[in-house]
Amino acid sequence: MKVNVKCQMSNVKCLRFRPAQSLVVLLVFVATATIITAGATTVVLINSQTSSKFTQGQEALTIAEAGADNAILRILRDPANNYAGETLTIGDGTATINVSGTTTKTILSTGQVGNFMRKVQVVGSFSNNTFTITSWSQID
Repeated sequence: MKVNVKCQMSNVKCLRFRPAQSLVVLLVFVATATIITAGATTVVLINSQTSSKFTQGQEALTIAEAGADNAILRILRDPANNYAGETLTIGDGTATINVSGTTTKTILSTGQVGNFMRKVQVVGSFSNNTFTITSWSQID
């Protein structure tokens, strides 16, 4: 049995799709999906690089603090040696330590990992085989 439907009834219109129209709709959908996927991938890559750089900066700060700790230990263990500093390899980076002063000692420790560099300055007084820290700060 055949049913004949008139497409133009009073207020109803029938839409007839041609095969080319379906292809255009499909292409628009694929293009939109591709743009959204590319944007999401870009955001993920940028976040990954940012967190990696933050981690390297934190590691450089940790190495600088380890260098300052090492300088304090060296001063306490051998007070007559007049420790002036050194360069240490710690993990993936280096700590460059400079010590100045006689009774009031200023320790400048620079930690470096790759292109990231952090500096820590420790000021303290040394008397009667006791090292008293008066300030410990990260400097630029």
